[in-house]
Amino acid sequence: MRLVSLLTPVLFPFVLVAQQQVTRGDAVAAALARGARVALARADTTAALGAVRAARAFPNPTISGSYTKDTPNYHALGDLPLDLPWLRAPRIGAAEAARDAARYQFAFDRAALVFDVDTTYTRTLAATMHARLSRRTAQDADSLLKIARLRRDVGDVSELDVRLAAVNAGQLENTAIDDSLAALGSLLSLQLQMGLTGDDPTIALVDSLASPADSLNTNVAAGGYLPVVAAAARLRSAERTLTFTRASRFAPSIEFGVDKGDPGSARPNQLLPVIGFSLPFPLFNRSGGEVTRAIAERDRARAELDLTRRETDAAVARARRELVAARARVRRSAALVASADRIASMSLQAYGEGAVALANVLEAERNAREILARYIEDLAAADAALRALRWLTTPPEER
Repeated sequence: MRLVSLLTPVLFPFVLVAQQQVTRGDAVAAALARGARVALARADTTAALGAVRAARAFPNPTISGSYTKDTPNYHALGDLPLDLPWLRAPRIGAAEAARDAARYQFAFDRAALVFDVDTTYTRTLAATMHARLSRRTAQDADSLLKIARLRRDVGDVSELDVRLAAVNAGQLENTAIDDSLAALGSLLSLQLQMGLTGDDPTIALVDSLASPADSLNTNVAAGGYLPVVAAAARLRSAERTLTFTRASRFAPSIEFGVDKGDPGSARPNQLLPVIGFSLPFPLFNRSGGEVTRAIAERDRARAELDLTRRETDAAVARARRELVAARARVRRSAALVASADRIASMSLQAYGEGAVALANVLEAERNAREILARYIEDLAAADAALRALRWLTTPPEER
């Protein structure tokens, strides 16, 4: 027990020293402000927006000049590609669908980061509760060891009880140290997600771990699941890209310009207009490779949409089952916690008075410890299942 007392200031300075008070919302806000994943997703969204602007832009004309010995000697020629509707519409449509997919993916990545921070916050709360439980049970075991020694000194029990109590106290002390280290590691992981240092604890969690309410609505809106919406947008982009690739094989342009410098003419400096029309003739290159690649991208996007839809439905169903089961376990465990804790206290008092054997005390404390630990795990599981369900079922318009 002395070792636990020495390690407590090192492992839990956020309990003993004034630290930065952090709520769950504060942790999420810090992670969103400093997280690299959000910055990467934001860059992808900006790039997709730039692609839409480029697709909406009209093609620039080209101007060229030349000189020939034949009259007219000077030539100026311009070329203006025709951005016809059957070329412009699919090009813009593909870019806009890709922008929508990037926007939905950004929202999903942002929500995933929030979910990760929420889950880490919950795990840290659960680990801290485990550590406190372990410290308390280690203190109870140390008290039991002291009682056993006092009763041995007065001749009430044998040396066997003392040795058994010493072994129990040593094991629980080691467990308390392990749980304290686990809680510290979880807290430092949360600090890293928030963009803080991960060498020393600098924050203190102020939210509590409670059972989620049964009345929370977790039904998906008409907009659909966000991963499915993003995959559908990628499929639309691939389909419009295929349409544009096929149509771009016949991209006409208008040529216009002037000629000047005919010595045999009555007006040698007169500008002679030139106008023409050009249409690509797919003799050697029919864009077969580009079309094949676009078809493959479309088929891939279609398969990804089907896979995403099935995986998301399965994940939502699994999260709902886990939430229902966790809520039921929390209700059952909560009814046992107070009774088990009371039985452990009464058995320790009864052993001090010589009314029960040491084995009965150890069994009562073990049962109380396991019930409390299971209750903490059930709370954490219910909270994690609820947040996973919210993450998966939040409609796109609320992101």
